[in-house]
Order: sequence, then structure tokens, then C-alpha cells
Amino acid sequence: MRITDFRDDDVPEINLVPLIDVMLCLLIFFVVTTTFDARSVLKLQLPRADGQPAAAETQPLSILINAQGRYFVADREVLRTDVESLKQALREVAGDDRKRVVLLRADARTPWQAVVTAYEALGQLGFRTVANATAPSPAASRPEAGP
Repeated sequence: MRITDFRDDDVPEINLVPLIDVMLCLLIFFVVTTTFDARSVLKLQLPRADGQPAAAETQPLSILINAQGRYFVADREVLRTDVESLKQALREVAGDDRKRVVLLRADARTPWQAVVTAYEALGQLGFRTVANATAPSPAASRPEAGP
């Protein structure tokens, strides 16, 4: 009796099913763990601050609003965050000089209501010149490529 050898008939093959399973698991992992940025949905054109600061004759009145919404008028903390407390602190620091430039510096994480409250207090007191402090844009810090 002769024993047949089937080794010649065996064709080597690559099983792709495990590879497909791994790729599908990786795809699901990246889709689930990716954070979607809300800024990509809204198409806003934000203002840039590329100019040089203007020379002022007098020292501007500085209002700082930190990330928690607390006010600091000329390095003095305002104890409450309502409009009347802020107006009282502004009166104490500025006196009767309503033509003085006000420099409003708010943290990027400041609640918008705190900024609106500061504008409301300044408007009620009669301040008309308000400058917003910003950080320079990344394009302004890079030197321009010349021809």
C-alpha cells in the first residue's frame, strides 16, 4: 500500500481575519478616545493684537479679573463681585478723573459675566476709554521672511 503525500497540495496562505479584528479594535479605540473640539464647529474669526502699545500720557487705571471672576482695581482686591462694589472701588481709586484710560485685563478662563459686569460699572461711572489687554499673537512673535 502506498501512502500519498499531500504536502504538494498545501498552498500557504495568510489569514487576514486577525489583522482585520485588530484594526477594527484600534479604529474603535481612537474614535472613542478622541475629543472633538467645539471650536471646529463654529467658524469664528477672532481679533488679533499685532500692533504696538500706544504711548500714554498718564498711567492707565488697571482692572484685573482673575479666572474665578474676582476683581482687582489698581492692585486692590474688590471683596464682592457685584456692580456696586466694583463701582465703589473705581471711585476710590480714580476719583473724579473719568477721562483716564482704563486697562481691562481678564484671564482667558474668566467667566464672560465678570467682564460684562466690569464694562457695566465703567459705563455707569462715565469711563469712555477702555483698552483690553491681550497677549501677542504667535504670528507677531515670528520674524517675517524677507525677499
